[in-house]
Amino acid sequence: MNPFLPFEWIAAVRFLMEGRAQTALTIFGAAVGVAVVVFMSALLVAVQANIFTRILSAQAHVVISAPKDEARALINTKTFAEIATIQAPAQKLRSIDQWQKIRVVLAAIPDVVVVSPAASGAAFAVRGDASKAITLNGIEPDVYYKIVNLPTMITAGTAALAAGDVLIGNQLAINLGVSLSDKIHIRSATGTDEIYTITGVFDLGNRGANERSVYVPLRAAQSLLGLQGGASSLDINIVDPLAAETMAVRISAETGLQADSWIKTFDQLFTSLKTQSISFGAIQFFVGLAVALGIASVLVVSVVQRSKEIGILRAMGASRGQILRIFLLQGAIVGLLGSIVGSAMGTGFVMLWRIFARNADGTPFFVITLAPSLFVTAAIVATLTGVLASLMPAVSASRLNPVDAIRG
Repeated sequence: MNPFLPFEWIAAVRFLMEGRAQTALTIFGAAVGVAVVVFMSALLVAVQANIFTRILSAQAHVVISAPKDEARALINTKTFAEIATIQAPAQKLRSIDQWQKIRVVLAAIPDVVVVSPAASGAAFAVRGDASKAITLNGIEPDVYYKIVNLPTMITAGTAALAAGDVLIGNQLAINLGVSLSDKIHIRSATGTDEIYTITGVFDLGNRGANERSVYVPLRAAQSLLGLQGGASSLDINIVDPLAAETMAVRISAETGLQADSWIKTFDQLFTSLKTQSISFGAIQFFVGLAVALGIASVLVVSVVQRSKEIGILRAMGASRGQILRIFLLQGAIVGLLGSIVGSAMGTGFVMLWRIFARNADGTPFFVITLAPSLFVTAAIVATLTGVLASLMPAVSASRLNPVDAIRG
């Protein structure tokens, strides 16, 4: 026997239609809750996606470098007592031992997308009397641009790097008073000095990075930094950026090298994003709870108001299960209709956000989209919330004694 007979549907719809104003208010209350959840879900996803894009567009998922020099305490070989502690040595720029072989091994890992060698170190950019401290980055453009999409960040010139070419940040260009095709001296800490021609100016979206970052071909940086044939780091991108810390631990354990993930580098920011997600989850819970209580309170009143009708239905042969399903269906219908109206309202809020939330130049703060799965999830959750909210009133209605209900 089909548990959902037409009788239950007819009775449920009729009960809802008899109290149109009450039903409309209940549906509107559920719709407001769904609209808040839909809008905030879309906004949260867009904000976090924008933050991830900004970070990962200028940052490798995992950066591998040579292990740091560590000081070792002097130990008495007889008593094994510590005699003295040696002060930690100053860290010097070192190349990863046999980095070419390590690169091949890392590239063979299934989750690794690209491995790019880099020679990076401190240097000075000099133009006339102006001298600025910089971070010199030697790269292989074809590989490195798969990690950091520098060509899309070029504001003048080109991202192509040949021997004698250099790319600098727009803020460094202002500080040095230079532009495209100008020549600058780059002097390393070892005293090596070379002249380079500016072929591109970029904007990384960070003033500090634009003041310090300079890119030259890998071999040029190796010569300037005294790392002939060496690489100070290996930049890695993997399939799932959120698994970067796991990958870093794995690489460190297998190679003995220092491996830092972007998650560790931006630990505070990542913690803030997780806290943001947890806070939003709490908001969703309380919004859902408020909607459920609203539906439950309306159906409790409905049971009291329609006790005689329920008694008559029971006297005419309606089973307790049928009465139970009538009120469960009412909750489900209210939840489903509330999700439909609420999804439309949430979409309207997103449209208004796109119109009014803009930068001074008219560009949007960030791209906010509505995934179809969000509406499906909202409909399912709202319907289930309506069913759960109606459970207590439904059980109460199914337990009414027909005789007592008819007598009132």
